[in-house]
Amino acid sequence: MRLGSHLSEWWDITKASSLGVVVLVAMMSFLFRGYDYSRATIGIFWLASIIGTTMSRVIFREALRVARRRGYNLRYAVVVGSGEPAAEVFRVLRRRPDVGVRMLGRLGDKREEGETRWLGAPEDIRAVLDTHQVDIVIIALPHADYPRIGAILDGIGDDPVAIHYVPDVFGLASLRGGIEEFETLPIIHLRESPLYGWNRVLKRGFDVVVGAAAVVAASPLLVAIAVGIRLTSRGPVLYRQERMGLDGRRFAMLKFRSMVPDAEATTGPRWAVPNDPRRTEFGAFLRRLSLDELPQLFNVLRGEMSLVGPRPERPSFVEEFRRRMPRYMLRHKVKAGITGWAQINGWRGNTSIEKRIEYDLYYIERWSLGFDIKILLQTIWLGFHNRNAY
Repeated sequence: MRLGSHLSEWWDITKASSLGVVVLVAMMSFLFRGYDYSRATIGIFWLASIIGTTMSRVIFREALRVARRRGYNLRYAVVVGSGEPAAEVFRVLRRRPDVGVRMLGRLGDKREEGETRWLGAPEDIRAVLDTHQVDIVIIALPHADYPRIGAILDGIGDDPVAIHYVPDVFGLASLRGGIEEFETLPIIHLRESPLYGWNRVLKRGFDVVVGAAAVVAASPLLVAIAVGIRLTSRGPVLYRQERMGLDGRRFAMLKFRSMVPDAEATTGPRWAVPNDPRRTEFGAFLRRLSLDELPQLFNVLRGEMSLVGPRPERPSFVEEFRRRMPRYMLRHKVKAGITGWAQINGWRGNTSIEKRIEYDLYYIERWSLGFDIKILLQTIWLGFHNRNAY
């Protein structure tokens, strides 16, 4: 488990302890039928087994960490490769001295800037193994150098070293990647949304609870805005606009109407501009404070949007943007949001599409519930006013 993660080890302990408790309960039920068992005792035993085993592993790892810092229980490794894959290997192992893997150096086509442990070209691996005590060879070649893997393995031959292969997903993966095994087939995912499984359940639960609370808290304001629209202009209170959301599916996004009816009848779809003549007087006030966006809370409760995510665009704009930006559609791997990382950083409305995509993909790749809460708190702290809202 030298290179295993702490989280995966804890999960293995949890599964093993759970299975052990299930087997124990089954045996007790079979062997002692007339005996009553305390469910609380069984539950406490289950938790104690997980906590006790985990703590014993923590103590054992800490003892190993102390020993490895003093030079005991070390393994010596070389990295074969260059570019981002090799650099990431060095960064990760530098952050984890507790694993006890000491880097002897790197084999690459040339010495990189600031490098002090360059050992030669990848094809020199045989000479390095003959002259150094090497326990682990980590192959981390850029994608373009994959044809050289055969020669490197031939150079290693039957030397009794552990060989770890780090695939170059950095240049290929568009979003969070992952590795899993299907039957005997290893599969590397290059384009995966972080919102699957329990993450998806967690985010949806958060949206429902916080969204419902926001609707209740804002209901007086919603009623006041609806009355204000009715009294100041003719036409409906709500405006439904087609937008594109998760996986490119279209939905009707709700907004308080802030423009005159049929505002785009003659111009067609276009961005709002400063002092837009299509706005009503009350609508200009709503748009300046982004209060026209409040009905999207109902889109959240219906599951069409999330509280936090990339802002949804109109299909006509999406077709234009995807032609200009090759990675544009990746933002549709998660639900669109009322607010988002790009919005709180000022990239909203008629601003740079490139910067908006950069911030949206940053959010998707680093999603966590804590990140969502941070964005929501910043949205509240900064207020609804935005210089690009008009």
